[in-house]
Amino acid sequence: MLLLDLTHTSHTQARTGIQKVCRSLFGTLATAVDVQPICHDPYRSAWRTLEPGERQTLASASPSQRRGAHWPLATRLRGRLARMVGALAPPLPHATGLIVPEIFSPATAGALPGLLQAVGGARVALFHDAIALKYPELSPSGTVARFPGYLQELLAFDGIAAVSEDSRDALLDYWHWLGVKATPPVQAIPLGIDDHPIDFTAPAEKRDAPPVVLCVGTLEARKNHLALLEACESLWAAGLTFELHLIGMAQTQTGQHALERVRALQAAGRSLRYDGPVSDPALHAAYRRAAFSVYPSIMEGFGLPVLESLRYGRPCICSGQGALGESARGGGCLPLDRVASGDLAQAIRRLLTTPADREALVRACHARRFKTWCQYGAEILSWMTTLDRRPE
Repeated sequence: MLLLDLTHTSHTQARTGIQKVCRSLFGTLATAVDVQPICHDPYRSAWRTLEPGERQTLASASPSQRRGAHWPLATRLRGRLARMVGALAPPLPHATGLIVPEIFSPATAGALPGLLQAVGGARVALFHDAIALKYPELSPSGTVARFPGYLQELLAFDGIAAVSEDSRDALLDYWHWLGVKATPPVQAIPLGIDDHPIDFTAPAEKRDAPPVVLCVGTLEARKNHLALLEACESLWAAGLTFELHLIGMAQTQTGQHALERVRALQAAGRSLRYDGPVSDPALHAAYRRAAFSVYPSIMEGFGLPVLESLRYGRPCICSGQGALGESARGGGCLPLDRVASGDLAQAIRRLLTTPADREALVRACHARRFKTWCQYGAEILSWMTTLDRRPE
């Protein structure tokens, strides 16, 4: 029996990259091994298996602007009552392995030692990125304050599966800087993407419809939407005709400036569409409409929207540095040394005005082979069998 900690994902409708990873990993593991999703119930102060409603949240999350976790009132009351009367939670199934794919909260971290001790086999955590360390000015203040403690808590696991080479190196560099000698093994295991059938053809449009430039990603400071918006404004002002289509929730603390700029450009009559978070069918339709995509993020742990765009046969303009550079290596991307507004404007202009360049990138997209979530899950499981248990 493999345990999978989905404490946050089973209580949120958010569709961020990490939630995508958690839901996809659960889906693929459930077809391969005996896996039990669990959560730490803060109202009961205990680990437990998921209730039916929580499993439903995993299976069918709807688009939502809420990023945080929501625990139903009935769940909270049951948990508090059980704790008040001293009722013990049913024991978790005997486990031969544990995967923690989320960035866990301090409350969950406080309960991890007991869970780790109860698991008989390898205990593995996924590591997504070190953005809060490298760019604290672009990260929510709560995340920045929490992050050093989280990186210390990862030392208790038998192995860390980093989602990219860049993330692996960042974690090891931080531990080395702290002077930690006995670190768990850190293995770079790049993520998979969906392998559902795709209709690559663009939908019928009016002959004079402008080309669509798509950007998928949460509106937050590090995603660099302000630079993208300024790049597009300079191109519109120069007379280029195209539509910019943005998809993604707005982060409350760091995304407001970008959201305000979006509204200002829309009020000025620019061809700018912002949908917020959308369903999978709506995202599919958006990729089909797009001529190409732009992912202007300054830094990512992986960058799923880049590979998703390529799989739809839509070239992507993105950074050529770090984890995004890793995704761009196989072709189909226009990688940039910098993602400042001027560099983005030059790249967008090139793909809008040079069809031959765009078509060459489209051919490169179709020539690529992408790792699936099934293959990713198999790599995780295989690697877990090589891990030794760390001393308690």
